[in-house]
Amino acid sequence: MYQPFNEQFAAATRQFADTAAQVNRLALDNAEAVFGLQLSAIEDRVNATFAFLGEAAEARDFESLKTLWPKGAQVARENVERGIATGQEVFGRTLKAQGAITELAKSQFEAAARGVQANVEKTVKAAAPKAPAAK
Repeated sequence: MYQPFNEQFAAATRQFADTAAQVNRLALDNAEAVFGLQLSAIEDRVNATFAFLGEAAEARDFESLKTLWPKGAQVARENVERGIATGQEVFGRTLKAQGAITELAKSQFEAAARGVQANVEKTVKAAAPKAPAAK
């Protein structure tokens, strides 16, 4: 008596587990890509900053310090631009990953709705009284 219910429940559980695994894979792939982007950006900014600081350490007179001011501003501006560009890239990748997860969830809900609709139609047909034969 409970066998069809148990089979439907087991199938739904398997489908949920498969979907959860796919969502986790998408989220982890996105996290890995975002982490790589941010690490690369930090590395670039640190290298540029230390190169500037190396030049600043070699400055011995006021004239060389005056030439460092525009370079320092340039390094700071580039660091800000890299940070903004990285933030935009991270945001874009995250939106793509969330879109993929949303599409996956939507397809699962649609599949579940089709299955429920088919079961309802089958039950209604089975419960409908047979029409008497015409005489």
